[in-house]
Amino acid sequence: MAIAETKFNFPGQTNFYRGKVRDVYTVNDKLIMVASDRISAFDHVLPKPIPFKGQVLNQLATHFLNATSDICPNWLSATPDPNVAIGVACKPFKVEMVIRAYLVGHAWREYKAGRRTICGVPMPEGMKENDPFPSPIITPATKAEEGHDEDISREDIIAQNIVSAEDYAILEKYTYALFERGTKMAAEQGLILVDTKYEFGKKDGEIYLIDEIHTPDSSRYFYKEGYEERQQAGERQKQLSKEFVREWLMAHGFQGLEGQMMPIMPDSFVDEITDRYVELFEKVTGKAFDKEESEDENERIRTNVTQWLTNNS
Repeated sequence: MAIAETKFNFPGQTNFYRGKVRDVYTVNDKLIMVASDRISAFDHVLPKPIPFKGQVLNQLATHFLNATSDICPNWLSATPDPNVAIGVACKPFKVEMVIRAYLVGHAWREYKAGRRTICGVPMPEGMKENDPFPSPIITPATKAEEGHDEDISREDIIAQNIVSAEDYAILEKYTYALFERGTKMAAEQGLILVDTKYEFGKKDGEIYLIDEIHTPDSSRYFYKEGYEERQQAGERQKQLSKEFVREWLMAHGFQGLEGQMMPIMPDSFVDEITDRYVELFEKVTGKAFDKEESEDENERIRTNVTQWLTNNS
C-alpha cells in the first residue's frame, strides 16, 4: 500500500510541514523527514502515490549523504525506518543550488527558445540537446513556498541579500565538490550524472547540506554506454530520472500551466514508475533494493520513530 500522507503526533513534536513529497516533523532540535510515496512534476503533486517510491528516495539519499560527509557537514543523524530520515534542524537558505553538466530539461527548453544565458550564466552557441557543457554550470533557483521555483542569478541572490556573498561562496564550493563526487560515483556504475540540485541550511553559524541528494527527484542520469553513439545519431538518450513522468504528462496535455487539467495516470503506468525507481536505486548504488512491505506502513513508521526518539531523548 502506498503512503499518500502521514498524520503523526510524536512526543515533543512542535511543528509539522507537508512538502510536495515529504512530511516533515520537528521534535526539539531534530527534523523527522518522512518520505511519502507522493510524486510531483511541474511543481504539482500528482493524484496517485507511487508504491515504494519513498523508500527508494530515502535510502538513496542516505547512501549519498553518507558517501559525501567528508566534503561538507550534512543534516542526517539516523534512518530508523526505510521511509524516514532524522537529523539536525537547520535554517534553510532560500535558494536551490542547481548544477548542470549537460544541456537538458529546463536549460534545453530555454536554449530552444533562443535564450543563450540562464541565471546569468552564458550557454555556448551551436549546442544540441543532451550535449555536455564545457564545464558544469550552477543555475540557482529561488525556493518557492508555493508554485514554481524561479531562476535567479548569483548576482541577484547577493544583491537581494538572499544569501551573503561569503555564504554563497561556500555554497558554490560545496556544490562543485558534491557534483564531482556524484559524477565519479555515477561513472563507477556506468552512469552519467547529468544535473542535480542541492539545498543547504545553517545552524550555529555552520553551513549544512540538507534534504536529499542524487535521487531521481532531484537528479537526472544518462546511461554511459551508447551515449556518444546516440548523441551523434540524434537519438534520445537513455536516462534514469523522472523526466519520463514529465514527458508522459506533456504528451497528455499537462505542463503545470494555468487552465490545464492534471491527467490521471493508469495503474499500469504507476507500476512502471515504481519499477523505474527501483531500477534507478539498483543501478546507481550497485545494491539490490529490499522492499519493506507492511500491512500498515504508517503504524510501522510511527513505531520505529517513537522507539528511536525514546532511545535518543
